[in-house]
Amino acid sequence: MRIAYATVGRGPALLVPAAWISHLELLWQDPAYRAYFAPLAAVRTVVLYDRPGCGLSEPWPGRQTLGSELQVLRAVADHLELDRLDLLGVSMGAPVSLAFAAGHPARVARLVVYGGYADGRQIASADVSTAMIAMIRAHWGLGSDVLADIFLADASAETRAHFAQVQRGAASAQVAAELLAQCYEIRVDDLLGRVVAPTLVLHRRGDRAIPYRLGRELAAGIPGARLMSLAGRSHFPYAGDAAAVVRAILEFLGEPAAPGRRGQPPGTLTARQLQVAALVAEGLTNRQIAQRLGIEERSAEGHLERIRQRLGVTSRAQVAAWWARDAADR
Repeated sequence: MRIAYATVGRGPALLVPAAWISHLELLWQDPAYRAYFAPLAAVRTVVLYDRPGCGLSEPWPGRQTLGSELQVLRAVADHLELDRLDLLGVSMGAPVSLAFAAGHPARVARLVVYGGYADGRQIASADVSTAMIAMIRAHWGLGSDVLADIFLADASAETRAHFAQVQRGAASAQVAAELLAQCYEIRVDDLLGRVVAPTLVLHRRGDRAIPYRLGRELAAGIPGARLMSLAGRSHFPYAGDAAAVVRAILEFLGEPAAPGRRGQPPGTLTARQLQVAALVAEGLTNRQIAQRLGIEERSAEGHLERIRQRLGVTSRAQVAAWWARDAADR
């Protein structure tokens, strides 16, 4: 069986297990998704992969479980010869990351958990979880739209529509239903006490998919873990105030300010400014950037003006060229 993975950036490894249904190529087409990873890739080699049966990865021979998820994570880390790594576990990737950190304490330097949980049975009532799974099996088109609205509550309609399309293109209704069932069943609460890596737990207070209380309980069970609550309703970090998520991750990883890009001193651009620069390079207007990042258009204009000042350039084209030069140098 083959697992599709991708790497972006440079520096120590930051391995990001699949959060849900994914497709490396289709997700990367979303500028907001790319902009979220841009500041992280400036200081880390970000490793992403599609879980079995999703995206570009081959199916798993049988029902997927926490054990199979751990086998895949370990296989990716071993293939890339990552003896020591940082882990960023998002959504369903959170319990997998926690279990890996508990079982391989010598390999995990730091652990970040976003929108995570330790006991899937606590996510929703039995009636709700059964109804959601049944809807996906019966009508994957409707189901993917409903999930996009839940997962990306603070995102633009365009971003939600793209994510719904990615879900349908990345997995069949059968696979999606099985993964959601796995989400509701997975448990790692008995492993939390064995996590020794420094751990940051991030959770949005209005998360519509995984209740905030589950993140709070998760953090309480990990020795020495730090809990940071964030504003917003979107479950996935690249929607809504993604910069606040990135800023917290960078600080925890020992990067108090976003690093300079090629030829620039450290702290040249903030996490948000790196996101804006990435979207400028994509050719987006200020209005489109604002929609992608969930901010006001005047805020996007202000960020762009500060980017130009800090880089010593005068045009959008020069910002895009600066970004492209760094990308080519990676």
